Amino acid sequence: MEVAAAIDFIRSNHRAVLATLRQDGGPQLTPVAVTVDANGDVVVSSRETAAKVKNLRRHARCWVTVMNDAFYGDFVQVEGPVTLVALPEAMDGLVEYYRSISGEHPDWDDYRAAMEREQRVLIKISVTRAGPKYIG
Repeated sequence: MEVAAAIDFIRSNHRAVLATLRQDGGPQLTPVAVTVDANGDVVVSSRETAAKVKNLRRHARCWVTVMNDAFYGDFVQVEGPVTLVALPEAMDGLVEYYRSISGEHPDWDDYRAAMEREQRVLIKISVTRAGPKYIG
């Protein structure tokens, strides 16, 4: 599957499972919401204290399966190296992340305060491989 086709699918499908590697080399899987930023990177929001972020600080590569909202049917898998962006640099990206998945927030000041309280980070995946895929 072409990376561009996978990215196009992810732009309109946000339910996913992210896989990272634990310290012992085993997989750690997490349900997440994903989107695509202006650079074409797949983006996930997480907390600085989350296991997936700790795993990515050790091994900056992950795998993501993105499925349609119905769960069954179309899906894609992508993988690639990861860049972690922490606050305060992450704030504009966190706003864009929210907008691309949910639209406008009713109170952006409240949203920004929550991102700081929760110690949010952005996980940016530069997709280097896509597939297998099932797009019917």
